[in-house]
Amino acid sequence: MRKFYTGFAVFMVIYSVAIGLYLLNGETLEVPREYRGGPADPATYMTPEQMEQALAYSRTKDVVFFLGTPYEWLVYLLILGLGLSAAFQRLSEKWGGIRSLKTHYPTLRQTAVFMGLFLVIYELLQFPISYYVFQLQHEYGISTQPFSSWMGDKGKGVLISFAIGTPVVWLLYRVIAASPRRWWFWFWLASIPILILLMFIQPVVLDPLFNEFRPLQDQALKRDILALADQADIPADQVYEVDMSKKTTAMNAYVTGIGSNARIVLWDTTLQKMDRGEVMFVMAHEMGHYVYKHVQWILIGTIAMMFVLLYLLYRLLGGIVRRWGRHWGIEKVGSLSSLPLILLVVSVISFATSPINNMISRSAERAADQYGIEMTRDTDAAISAFQKLAVSGLVEPSPPALVKFFRYTHPTLVERIQFLQDYEARMQFLQKRDITGEVIREE
Repeated sequence: MRKFYTGFAVFMVIYSVAIGLYLLNGETLEVPREYRGGPADPATYMTPEQMEQALAYSRTKDVVFFLGTPYEWLVYLLILGLGLSAAFQRLSEKWGGIRSLKTHYPTLRQTAVFMGLFLVIYELLQFPISYYVFQLQHEYGISTQPFSSWMGDKGKGVLISFAIGTPVVWLLYRVIAASPRRWWFWFWLASIPILILLMFIQPVVLDPLFNEFRPLQDQALKRDILALADQADIPADQVYEVDMSKKTTAMNAYVTGIGSNARIVLWDTTLQKMDRGEVMFVMAHEMGHYVYKHVQWILIGTIAMMFVLLYLLYRLLGGIVRRWGRHWGIEKVGSLSSLPLILLVVSVISFATSPINNMISRSAERAADQYGIEMTRDTDAAISAFQKLAVSGLVEPSPPALVKFFRYTHPTLVERIQFLQDYEARMQFLQKRDITGEVIREE
């Protein structure tokens, strides 16, 4: 165990130095030469002070991400290595009642005690990074949320994790006890209806716990958005605005839900900072996700990823428990004390596969961009919308490759604006060919 933790410490030092050198060496917000002076160049729509802030804020967030992920692994290892997980299991058996001798899995009450203890300690160990990010967002004017409100949201998040996580974890250990060799497959099947249920309840149950949603007050804009939704065959008769200005200066909008559960939502910051043309492009983009059924495809992709993840977890978990389990107080895979180890392995796999997920997401976002511009045909509004999003969020227009692969679920700002410019040039060319009577051919 001493060698294990020493090796992890050495890895953290080398990794941290490498990340620092990669992200902080030769800092610049310049875009590639071919885009300089154009609409993708931040020098054309940001002040020098904003450019300096965007670079500093973006790179600091990147460092926090790349160091925060292995720190999360360290948190799990500390909970295991300090014997906390084993202690949580003993307390859950003491406070949660004795399980029947006929069963080999913890009771729901025992699982609830373990989850409560684990979540409290996990949040306390993660608090320094969470609070640093909170302070960072205030320092750069991104967050307007008071500390009390922020803590309230964190508390709600913990309670939701407890309420949803407890029965899910209980089910996991019950399945492990019932089928030690095939538990990964049976739990995968059981997870499918859970994922579908969460997708349905999030927009109407969970999201309103954190923010106030109300019908859009601008009736003219509401009619325009619903007319756009009607063209997209989105079954919505209401547009919601959410009071995000109480928490942030950033902008956003989204269309979520499936079928009659669809919701069209605008942050009030978006309404305050964008004009009608920009808002319409943003909404058309979000409707593109609905039209192309990206929500359903995300669900299918998540289910497929769960299959692979659970199988890898099964293949790895047994060997790890046999090798190091006794040092952590884990008697077997089916012990509650193995939960931090399960979360550790899941986190490592998720981090390793995130570039693939991000690449798929960027492709979906590109398709939504194309749908948005085809619906609105207002390239100037689309470009200015992206520029305003960059300014309000202090976004780096052309991040380092490693940052893009591991962090960007959307194309970079340079890529998105260049796509819009190429699209406009193509449309102008086709219109010119059409006016002159020449045959239009798709290349």
